[in-house]
Amino acid sequence: MFYVYILKSMKNGDIYVGSTADLENRIKLHNGGKVRSTKVNRPWQLLEHHVFDSRSEAFRQEMFYKSGQQKEILKKKYNMAE
Repeated sequence: MFYVYILKSMKNGDIYVGSTADLENRIKLHNGGKVRSTKVNRPWQLLEHHVFDSRSEAFRQEMFYKSGQQKEILKKKYNMAE
């Protein structure tokens, strides 16, 4: 199984979208400062995740969430300012 996850920074409210095969470990890496792109805004809270059968399906969904329009929808969904 592969996961697409959405995190929220408890420091500044930013959102982060990623994908992984090991969701629990990946969140630990984010909150442990082991992911360069997220370490300055930790701690992170898991908002939602989605399960996929293949890495390619998960990656497609991750890229969809990271698209400009969809990212704006996510921000509105979780009441986050730019």
